[in-house]
Amino acid sequence: MNNIDNNINDLFTDIESKELNTVFDHIKNKFLMESIQNQFGLTSYLEKYPYWGKLSFGENNYESFMNRAKSLKEHLDDYKWLYNKLEDYRSKLVLYAVLNNWYNFDYKSLDRCIEKNYKQYWDLDLVKCDKNEVIVDLGAFTGDTVHSYISEYGKDNYKKIYCYEISKDIFEQLKNNTKDYKNIICINKAASNKDGYFYINTNDNSSSANSISTEGEDKIEAVAIDDDITEKVTLIKMDIEGAEKNAIEGCKNHIVNDTPKLLLSVYHNHEDLYAIPRMINKLNKNYKYYLRYHGGSLFTSEIILICIPK
Repeated sequence: MNNIDNNINDLFTDIESKELNTVFDHIKNKFLMESIQNQFGLTSYLEKYPYWGKLSFGENNYESFMNRAKSLKEHLDDYKWLYNKLEDYRSKLVLYAVLNNWYNFDYKSLDRCIEKNYKQYWDLDLVKCDKNEVIVDLGAFTGDTVHSYISEYGKDNYKKIYCYEISKDIFEQLKNNTKDYKNIICINKAASNKDGYFYINTNDNSSSANSISTEGEDKIEAVAIDDDITEKVTLIKMDIEGAEKNAIEGCKNHIVNDTPKLLLSVYHNHEDLYAIPRMINKLNKNYKYYLRYHGGSLFTSEIILICIPK
């Protein structure tokens, strides 16, 4: 046992001792004790990026905090399971910092675990890559992840990269930004659990936060990656604004048969942090689990689950 173990055990014990409504009241009261600046910052963020539920003083709406409370109270055993599954204390600190921020608005622990050594996704101590990599980049955006990969591993250190992006204007930028590199396949489709069609839900604040929906005007074709890519895959990266679980289901044959390295965003709601590791573990027991944090110290964004074959 060490300080991180003790801290998260104390957190678990505190939550376990309370009823759901008491957990909610604790979170709400902690928020109301925050500075006006922090209250405004969090409220504004949730208005811009409404993944986690509403937060509105005027409407007396604290849906986001109830979502936090339900996740913490109803899935405490899942978080305990994940904590014990994590391979290093950097990862365990991330999990503690995120949960303690949700519960106690603790910023110090969150600031402490912000990754300062490596670029997002490309933790060189964990993610080993070579010239035989077949990479699937889901949520490729303008090609920023491709450029980041090449800057870290070199332009000859992959075999092929499949880039999926849903937004048509961003897709054109993606093609232009990757045209000078070999074997980059750009695909204007959404990744899901089956082939079909969705609609693009446009975020007015950032096109990087565009997502798919069952309603709308701008239609986009959706595919299961298992159907769209037949060759062996060695690495899958996902940042698709809350659609990760469906995409994982659509990749399950690759995950089961290929055991690719997985770099997965697990922060677009209050479920993915425990639900996605559970999904992966159910599909394939041959993974080691790590968490890395690339967000800020006010709100828990940019949490990356790294799954490395044993």
